[in-house]
Amino acid sequence: MAKGKKYDYQVVAEGETWSVKILRQASARRIVVSKRQDGFATEDEAKAWGEAELKQFMEQQIERNKRKAERRVERDEAEAQAQARYDEAQARYEASRTEED
Repeated sequence: MAKGKKYDYQVVAEGETWSVKILRQASARRIVVSKRQDGFATEDEAKAWGEAELKQFMEQQIERNKRKAERRVERDEAEAQAQARYDEAQARYEASRTEED
């Protein structure tokens, strides 16, 4: 894997066939195989599949990250509204306590 790249692919010869692994750098020391395909007759076929699949995989990750970011914004807004309602109720309670004294 090239330095600084989170995703990459690796072409490996296995006997007379070739296989491709889509790799993800999970941490500085750990690399995870996210996807694997075996049985390519030539290295060029394996490279072509690896490049195309890596591009598609990264596009899916970008879309997934966008969806998660949207949900995070919605969740944060809902939490802020709930906190505002709680603060308002707390203020009313405190005001009613001071009126009683």
